[in-house]
Amino acid sequence: MPTDLNEPSIQERFLPEMNCFGCGPANPKGLRLRSFAAEVGTVATFSPWPEHDNGLGYLNGGIICTVMDCHSATPMILEAERLGLAEHAGLLPFVTAGLDVRYLRPTPLDRPSQLRAEVVDATDSAITITVELACDGKTRAAATALWKRWRPR
Repeated sequence: MPTDLNEPSIQERFLPEMNCFGCGPANPKGLRLRSFAAEVGTVATFSPWPEHDNGLGYLNGGIICTVMDCHSATPMILEAERLGLAEHAGLLPFVTAGLDVRYLRPTPLDRPSQLRAEVVDATDSAITITVELACDGKTRAAATALWKRWRPR
């Protein structure tokens, strides 16, 4: 994680007006996930709310999927910028085309989880990202996200 959490997140820097439920800085009722560049890929910390309970005292799988999808966007945004494909400020250059999530073990609801994501393949038309959610040093869920190029018509 960055040493200064007061610095703008990737979401705040690139998409400050985004109202996405999972990561949109402009959605006051959303999860407001904040992701940061790391030495490899991106990292984030997610602190669940009591309302995110799956009914058994663990983090709900839909919330896990949401934060993994949203966090996987951050290395995609950085890669799109590197490739010169992020030409429109405030517009995602790629959209989620697929997210293959594997739930490996229950995720505690009463403490923060860490997210890590990195690019594994990138072209002008598609970017593939791996993303993991961990808590207490154990991977709780892992996913592969496929992002496809989106061009408004």
